[in-house]
Amino acid sequence: MTGHLAGNRARPRTLVVRLDSAGDVLLASPAVRAVAAGSAHTAVLCGPLGERAARLLPGVDEVLVYDAPWVGLDPGPVRRDTVDALVDAVAARRFDRALVLASYHQSPLPAALLLKTAGIPWVGADSEHYPGSLLDLRHHRVPHRHEARAALDLAEAAGFALPPGDDGALHIVEPPDTTPLTGTDPYVVVHPGAAVPARAWSPERAARAVAALDAAGHRVVVTGGPAEKELTADVAADCALDLGGRTGFPELAGVLAGARAVVTGNTGPSHLAAAVGTPVVCLFAPVVPAERWAPYRVPHVLLGRQDAPCAGTRARICPVPGHPCLDSVTDADVLDAVASLVAAEGGPAAIRR
Repeated sequence: MTGHLAGNRARPRTLVVRLDSAGDVLLASPAVRAVAAGSAHTAVLCGPLGERAARLLPGVDEVLVYDAPWVGLDPGPVRRDTVDALVDAVAARRFDRALVLASYHQSPLPAALLLKTAGIPWVGADSEHYPGSLLDLRHHRVPHRHEARAALDLAEAAGFALPPGDDGALHIVEPPDTTPLTGTDPYVVVHPGAAVPARAWSPERAARAVAALDAAGHRVVVTGGPAEKELTADVAADCALDLGGRTGFPELAGVLAGARAVVTGNTGPSHLAAAVGTPVVCLFAPVVPAERWAPYRVPHVLLGRQDAPCAGTRARICPVPGHPCLDSVTDADVLDAVASLVAAEGGPAAIRR
């Protein structure tokens, strides 16, 4: 199957699909920029959790939202009315092409079926399963590829390329000035929460790390969403500035952009920090492989036992008593990681432990 739409010499109207989390949408940003560089109109179809990230991606003209029943932590039932509404909305926009981006363990074919039903004449995706007539480009990703690079590979196979001067890293539009929230003195961010508990420190462990950073002379800012205000208050205690529940996604981007480093699990703020160019100390639980989801194209340190028994399980709740993959990380590990990143600003692209 060809990667180019035969007979269409005009710049196409293109839809990029990425239906899961905000972090996954951020990882699609290089691919979206490549598509936008070669399209007359670029839309992103995302899930409710990804919408806030999609609206920050450079090159996006329009965002469509669909709560797909085949993705997410708590997917809803299949409903004909919502499927029909999506098909009608996509059909009305008369897209010429679509790319379906999905993680290596997900299938793009349910989305491809709906796009074809909506009349999009050309659809491309990575797929290891036979697609029948659903895909015009059945692309095979390079083994062990990072999710961001794999998405860009697909865009390139479809005939899209990053514009000259684009470095291929994660990027968002300019975030707002958040110094009224953080103050002007240098600070380190600790983001203790995660949508998947297995990918975060226990609250007690996070609180000890904040206290250790404070004792070492760092000013600490603790961030979290509206549902995490109790968590951030406990973690910040009297050692840190608690911004739990006080930032939307653009404001969180601004807070992360102003930080000297960010300490967080493998969750959306890790990729948001990468998208604003801030070094990341990533507490990486091995339930998914770091080679695919580590902070992308930004200085970072990975902490956590990658050989823990939970490795490769994609578990959402830690299956091992004591959460050893992350709670075994010591205060000294965190302090050394932060110090190395702060000292190496502008240095190597990645630092690993």
